Amino acid sequence: MTDKLSRRDFLQASSGLILAAGTSGSVLAADGQPQAPAIAGKTAGKAPLPAARGPRVVVVGGGWSGLTVAKYLKRFDRDFDVVLIDRNALFVSCPMSNLWMADQVSMDFLTHSYIDAARNNDYLFFNATVIDLDREARRVFTEQGYIEYDYLVLAPGIDYDYARIGVEDMEEEYYIRSNYPGGYVNASEYLAIKHKLENFKGGTFLLTVPAGNYRCTAAPYERACMAAAIIKRNGVKGKVLLLDHNADIKIKKDGFRKAFETLYPDIIQYEPSADIVSVNLDDREVETEFDAYQFDDAAIYAPVRASKIIEHMGLVDPDSHQKEARVDQFTNHIIGDEHVYVTGDSRPQPFSKSGHTANSEGKFVAEVIAAHRQGQEIEWRSPQTMCFSGVKIDPLEAMNIITYYRYDKGRKTFDFDRVHLVEEWSVKSGQAGLAWAEGMFRDMFYS
Repeated sequence: MTDKLSRRDFLQASSGLILAAGTSGSVLAADGQPQAPAIAGKTAGKAPLPAARGPRVVVVGGGWSGLTVAKYLKRFDRDFDVVLIDRNALFVSCPMSNLWMADQVSMDFLTHSYIDAARNNDYLFFNATVIDLDREARRVFTEQGYIEYDYLVLAPGIDYDYARIGVEDMEEEYYIRSNYPGGYVNASEYLAIKHKLENFKGGTFLLTVPAGNYRCTAAPYERACMAAAIIKRNGVKGKVLLLDHNADIKIKKDGFRKAFETLYPDIIQYEPSADIVSVNLDDREVETEFDAYQFDDAAIYAPVRASKIIEHMGLVDPDSHQKEARVDQFTNHIIGDEHVYVTGDSRPQPFSKSGHTANSEGKFVAEVIAAHRQGQEIEWRSPQTMCFSGVKIDPLEAMNIITYYRYDKGRKTFDFDRVHLVEEWSVKSGQAGLAWAEGMFRDMFYS
């Protein structure tokens, strides 16, 4: 009992220190204005970067959105001095990682160099962790010092919200993160799940589909197919239990349902409307409102929220259930501050949180910022979502969808527009998906 309490106390103390570092003065004051951060020590000095040679734009987050914004800022305005910050030294793509787990692509296919991207596209890459923001002074703080900006783009991605599946104890959350990782945040999670599937000896492998607008709508269903394909290929007597918080498959419904029923009828058990309310780690059991399900191994994809740095900086929309940023929905700038923008998975618009959407949106936001510098405005343009979903391996066969969005003025919300959906899987679509990914990587990393 003593050891357990000491671990919990340690985690709580560590969390408090991190929170203090992330929020020191970044929250809004009573008058709604940003407070100056209380930064001391090494972070009080300037970061070790060359002096700005033009209006400096700092981009935080080197995912699909941040990489695209950094490149296209230079395309739209050569005078911009762009700095891309990411705490990781190497890019590993979340899109296509399901296929990698099933050995349909190599790790080299997913992995790319930030240094190459910066050199090829004439911007700076800074390998650091952002810890704070002073919007009044226009400074973003890292553990290596601060960087002054003329414009700031925050593209930090997502975090999991375990409280929404009944896990509020820090020690339990840590245990789930370590032993049953969701697999949609970082490369260590992807690798851990791949090893789980490769070494699965049988029984029930639990996968989950979260509620809300989570990262890549089709990905959990694709992962179920890939996991089932691995189990089938390895000759293991086991099943994939897919618990979906939603009432039905959210996208490519007919295609995925057909794949479950015809390709993996004895392997995939799909349970819709399975709203998880608690996780019993000792018994390896999850409980929903009506049932309890036991498992032998799992990858638990909890509901998502915007990256916690958005909250630490005091930029969360108080009406956002997923703690997303309060931005102008047509330009992505923080309400009341046209020098700070949020793109990718931390913005609130109900567009798909997918790689292609982030890339498409990133180009538009870069154009908006370039226009703002010239005192101009850009009319809103819909991002594009293109998604390929593998359902069968060796050879890879996939389905695909392409869609745009439109704004409904009456309901004041966004809807799908110009949807092109192909739910019949094929080798041709599988190869097209690989070609699509190659093209996207070229767009983000090469000139």
